[in-house]
Amino acid sequence: MPDASTAPDTRTNVAASTDDEIRRAVRAHYASAITAIPADSGASCCAPDSFAAGQYDAADLAGVAPGLVNASFGCGNPLVVADLSAGERVLDLGSGGGLDVLLSARRVGATGYAYGLDMTDEMLERARHNAAEAGATNVEFLKGTIEEIPLADASVDVVISNCVINLSPDKNTVFGEIHRVLAPGGRLGVSDIVWDDDVTPEQRAQHGDWASCAAGALTRGDYTRGLEAAGFVDVEVRFTHDFDHGMHSAVVRAVKPVS
Repeated sequence: MPDASTAPDTRTNVAASTDDEIRRAVRAHYASAITAIPADSGASCCAPDSFAAGQYDAADLAGVAPGLVNASFGCGNPLVVADLSAGERVLDLGSGGGLDVLLSARRVGATGYAYGLDMTDEMLERARHNAAEAGATNVEFLKGTIEEIPLADASVDVVISNCVINLSPDKNTVFGEIHRVLAPGGRLGVSDIVWDDDVTPEQRAQHGDWASCAAGALTRGDYTRGLEAAGFVDVEVRFTHDFDHGMHSAVVRAVKPVS
């Protein structure tokens, strides 16, 4: 069993705000963002406007509505990280407008299933609309927080996420919940914003607020230690794109042991 006593303090920079205040601020930020984005434009929370959509191959995006692509708020492509296969059950944490869920549903095929989880009603409305437009039948969008995933134990094979875990005020709980819902041998493959190990919480807060993916992001060392404390093995946190002040886009992989 995971040993919570060994987990690092991943509740970064929450002294000035309660967890609920952070969630309300994040929810309001993304509710406003998704309702403000018309079908022919888009923006990323963590990088210039073209960054998020530019992480996907043209083959992946073939046939995908431009409005769905342009409304991505991610910092990478978790589908590549997760290496999905036919028949797998996938959960996307913070699924937003549904792009990664719909692309996952394609990859896992009719024998697989893709769940999206989001706490923002406006995001869920957009995602369900996009799924209906795409004619996707092996997807489901759930309302909830990533600290309390509304799925049963060992119910999915893969957990993905695209620049969302950094938004949580309690990442140790998130890591524990991911471990809980993954089947033995299941894997985590996410894109996220991660800091260099020598960047302090105070310095992180100087370069962006929580909702902009900066203040709440973990260092590479804390990310690794947090996942290991939750019971994961083969943890990898690899930087893929460098921003200013020691901030990076990263891919994060980990595996839940079979026994």
